[in-house]
Amino acid sequence: MTEQTTIPHSPCDNQRPYADCCQRYHQGAIAPTPEALMRSRFSAFALKLEDYLRVSWHSSTQPTVLDLDESPDWASLRVLESSESGDKGRVHFQAIYRLNPGWGFLQEDSEFVRENERWVYLKGEPQEGILKPGRNDPCPCGSGRKFKACCL
Repeated sequence: MTEQTTIPHSPCDNQRPYADCCQRYHQGAIAPTPEALMRSRFSAFALKLEDYLRVSWHSSTQPTVLDLDESPDWASLRVLESSESGDKGRVHFQAIYRLNPGWGFLQEDSEFVRENERWVYLKGEPQEGILKPGRNDPCPCGSGRKFKACCL
C-alpha cells in the first residue's frame, strides 16, 4: 500500500493536495455528499485501500473478496454529473486508467444511499472503453496540460 502521507496530489483531483481532499475520509471522516464519497473511493482504488472501499460499500452489494492487486493504473477522475435527494444520490463519472500503450476508461452512473448518517456506494453499471485523446485535448493523466505536452 502507498504511504498516504507522501502523496502530493489527490488521485481524484490532480490540482488538490491529498491531505486537503480524500485523506480525511480515508482516515475516518464522513463524506458529506455522494460526490465526495465517489472521489474518495476513486482515490482508494488508485491507492489500493481495500479496507476503506469495503466500509464505504453497502452491505447488500459489497463483494465478499476485494483484491486490488490486478486493478488498473488509475490516472484521473472526471465527474460528469452529481445529484442527491434525501437519502439517495447519484454520481455519473468517468475514471481514466493507463494501458500499455494508451488509455482506457470506466464510465458508470453510480447509486449511493445514506445509512446511519453515512453515504455508502450501492451499485452501478460500469462500461469500459478505449480513450483516444487528440494532441490538443487535456491530458488523460489529469495534469491539466495538453496531451501533446504531457503524456504523448
